[in-house]
Amino acid sequence: MSPGAVAEPVRDPGLQPERTRLAWRRTTLSGTVAAVLAVKTALHGDVTVVGLVGCALCIGLWLGFLALAHRRISVLASSPEPAALAPRHAAATVLFTVALALCGAALVL
Repeated sequence: MSPGAVAEPVRDPGLQPERTRLAWRRTTLSGTVAAVLAVKTALHGDVTVVGLVGCALCIGLWLGFLALAHRRISVLASSPEPAALAPRHAAATVLFTVALALCGAALVL
């Protein structure tokens, strides 16, 4: 290193990738519980077409979120310094999560 050169800081991720991977798993589990409760609500008592459509929508949204989450978990587990989450994947994850919450709320109400 030449005199006067500034050393680049070394990034120490510590356990951050592991914690992030576990957070994705917890979020996936929460989405699974929400989807199961939505299906139970839609199929309990009188089964209507609207309830079945809402149920199918919840399952589709949950499967979409599950695919994105597993992709991210695989990336996090594959390298000690995983690549950042792509903005379009982050946006899709937020979209799936919010839509699943709205569908679940609509089924309950």
